[in-house]
Amino acid sequence: MDSFLSAMPGVIAQGLIWGILAIGVYITFKVLDFADMTVDGSFSLGGATTVMAILAGFDVSIALLSGVLTAMAAGYVTGILHTVFKIPAILSGILTQLGLYSVNMRVMGKSTQAVSVDKYALIVSIRFVNETIVIALIFVAAVIALLYIFFGTEIGSAIRATGCNQNMARAQGINTGRCIRLGLVIGNGLVGLSGGLIAQYQGFSDVNAGRGAIVIGLAAVIIGEVVFGSRHNFAFKLATSVLGAVIYYIVIQVVLQLGLKSDYLKLLSASIVALFMAIPAIQSYWQNGKRMIRRKS
Repeated sequence: MDSFLSAMPGVIAQGLIWGILAIGVYITFKVLDFADMTVDGSFSLGGATTVMAILAGFDVSIALLSGVLTAMAAGYVTGILHTVFKIPAILSGILTQLGLYSVNMRVMGKSTQAVSVDKYALIVSIRFVNETIVIALIFVAAVIALLYIFFGTEIGSAIRATGCNQNMARAQGINTGRCIRLGLVIGNGLVGLSGGLIAQYQGFSDVNAGRGAIVIGLAAVIIGEVVFGSRHNFAFKLATSVLGAVIYYIVIQVVLQLGLKSDYLKLLSASIVALFMAIPAIQSYWQNGKRMIRRKS
């Protein structure tokens, strides 16, 4: 129990940083209704670019911004493949993700690059967990506030309309292709931001850092919706995705404390996503079953 409690600050810090990725996934999957598989690659790209920029002598903030911009570029490529070349959405993301593996290797020069908080003034670090929690909360609050304002604007509303019904949006004169590309740029930019922060927090970037990131992002979004409901304003929905990421990592920590081997974490992640996705259907079956019993009685 003591080891679990002592691990909680790190779990919360990690959950908050991954929560930024979850917000990016929410933008593409929920708002834009686009199954974006670019996430795994753009997460690694954000981390790789950030770390290499720091090692090259750039200010940490500039380095993090470069990670966000490169991830945005990855999202734009996916958008071009889909809207211009008419490649199906899910395949567009997969193609970009595959290409990004080589790009990340080229950026880093090898599979892993380390960056030490002893040598560089990193924004977050596993060595300073409490400070990381505060900084991560500031990032989360700023992201939610900016997105809430942006999606209340004309272009933000156009993106939401595109996600709701593309045909209706086009009938209203909205350039849906541009909206899809912009939505992917925003979503992947947030993924890159999360990747850059995670790389600093862990003290290294890895070419495979983003493997399974889409599963974690979806898990966070789904857990947030199931636990807190979906009938809330836009800002609260974004916040529930972050809380979903924190809950996800708490569940992971609990299971690890119970003795599960780390080799089974991917299986556990998939099981958590499947379970929470199934809860609405299970609730529906349960309600229908109770109604049938009442009718018979």
